[in-house]
Amino acid sequence: MAEASRWHRGGAPKPKLHYRKEVEIRTTLQELSLYFIFLINLCILTFGMVNPHMYYLNKVMSSLFLDTSVPGDERTNFKSIRSITDFWKFMEGPLLEGLYWDAWYTNKTLYNLKNSSRIYYENILLGVPRVRQLRVRNNTCKVYSSFQSLMSECYDKYTSSNEDTSDFGLKQETEWKYSTPDSSSPWHWGFVGVYRNGGFIFTLSKSKSDTKNKFINLRLNSWITRGTRVIFIDFSLYNANVNLFCIIRLVAEFPATGGIITSWQFYSVKLLRYVSHYDYIIASCEITFCIFLIVFTTQEAQKIREFKSAYFKSVWNWLELLLLVLCFVAVSFNIYCNIQIFLLLEDLLKNTEKYSDFYFLAYWYIYYNNIIAITIFFAWIKNMFLAIINDTYSEVKADYSIGRRPDFELGEMIKKSYNNALEKLRLKKPQKDEDNKGKGDLAEQARREGFDENEIQSAEQMKKWKERLEKKYYSSEIQDDYQPVTQQEFRELFLYAVELEKELHYVSLKLNRVMRRISALQ
Repeated sequence: MAEASRWHRGGAPKPKLHYRKEVEIRTTLQELSLYFIFLINLCILTFGMVNPHMYYLNKVMSSLFLDTSVPGDERTNFKSIRSITDFWKFMEGPLLEGLYWDAWYTNKTLYNLKNSSRIYYENILLGVPRVRQLRVRNNTCKVYSSFQSLMSECYDKYTSSNEDTSDFGLKQETEWKYSTPDSSSPWHWGFVGVYRNGGFIFTLSKSKSDTKNKFINLRLNSWITRGTRVIFIDFSLYNANVNLFCIIRLVAEFPATGGIITSWQFYSVKLLRYVSHYDYIIASCEITFCIFLIVFTTQEAQKIREFKSAYFKSVWNWLELLLLVLCFVAVSFNIYCNIQIFLLLEDLLKNTEKYSDFYFLAYWYIYYNNIIAITIFFAWIKNMFLAIINDTYSEVKADYSIGRRPDFELGEMIKKSYNNALEKLRLKKPQKDEDNKGKGDLAEQARREGFDENEIQSAEQMKKWKERLEKKYYSSEIQDDYQPVTQQEFRELFLYAVELEKELHYVSLKLNRVMRRISALQ
């Protein structure tokens, strides 16, 4: 049958896409369930990398090295250092006592291992601690002419261009000679400057007495001068009971204004990843995360290929791309950290007489944790706003815009399943019987109220037309909004419109009669 008209905008008609409502709902539920599993997996992966022992290990170590006061001077600890004198008191007092634990509290030798130190008897000091100083050159700033007679020296703030790389003092040991920085080591961001690696470096001895003599010698020979801008104290611990490394950095900055500003970093990290059964559960979550990443990347690639430039016009698509980028960065960080730990850990543990630079590993491990935290934040943002607001709100708004009550398919599906179960258990009559009974009751009620048979039959005919037309043009099973209309359907629409016009005219007449009667009564 030839088509009389088409409800579309020019050209050939679009193909009809017929989907059953249940299939559409099932697909939506599957997608939501899949993404919910992804979120659960990501949460397990994120929170599985931290545990309460990290907090308590940081707490006891910070209490030992930051809050312990100098003997005989209760107001002086690392946090309260304000002068060079206070700094040397800390070095020869709380730092020295905190690093060397080689005997029980009864002064009985605790370990047979040669020159080993176990802080709080549980935390092995890895290698030896390192102390590093960065300096600036003289005449790096300009003194006003009127004050040049009073001040012949001028030391500016620290920058890489102002750094002093020449030997000074005794010029004998490494602490008096400049060591070139390692390009792979991260820079340190302090309160008054950004500091690179290298500088004037020395390591402490395994012997407590030798280390104390070293500190006294440096103090008497003025290792700290006006050109000093920062001193780093770095060392690492390992607690086998909880399988955690604690990387500690104490920083004393000497700003150009004078005085000392102290800061610190305590990183408790799990560098040995796969030891217990729980660790292997986390490993399985990591593998699952990579599988999800591949699936989501494939889906987005298909969307870009299908929609081309139109894909990038949606804010939600940009959020999806941002989430994928963060996921790839997190995976890259994880792979890089594991490779570096595998390559460096054994070498760092071999020589116990050298400084073990675990700060480099902890630095990238912390960055990996930060990336994972940002990823899970945006993943939940996508779940709440993209899945809820963008889809459901748009559908409901579209339904209201065409004057149709929105169908909440999920609720209808659950209600339908519930009714089917009751009908099978014979706890409820079939819906068709109830509908027929409802129709009969309505007709009988109309007769009792004085409507004649012609009016009742006309109303039933119009109701049938209405149901048939709504099924045809407002069915949720049809996804295409522009449907072709045949000659027969056009005729039915025309007759339906004529009947509606007649009914409207009939109602208007009755309303006019009623209004005239009301006016006459008044």
